[in-house]
Amino acid sequence: MTAADALDLIRDAIWVSIAGSGPVVAVAMIVGVVIALFQALTQVQEMTLTFIPKIVTILLMLLVTAPYIGGQIFAFTERVYAHVETGF
Repeated sequence: MTAADALDLIRDAIWVSIAGSGPVVAVAMIVGVVIALFQALTQVQEMTLTFIPKIVTILLMLLVTAPYIGGQIFAFTERVYAHVETGF
């Protein structure tokens, strides 16, 4: 394994983690901003108002994007195993 092969493998691993978590993180950020605006406009400072909608939204988004995330991880694992099999 050369340094270039290791860097390609690390780059792919980082990309898979970003692509897999991106949709969930984006939805969590959007919901967080909407809740923050709601709290600022109404001056309701309830702590459960910040956590419960985010948790529910994240879980729903994970259910929706689970096949995509699994596919990304599976494809990356196949690439890694192919490199191990051929000796890089």
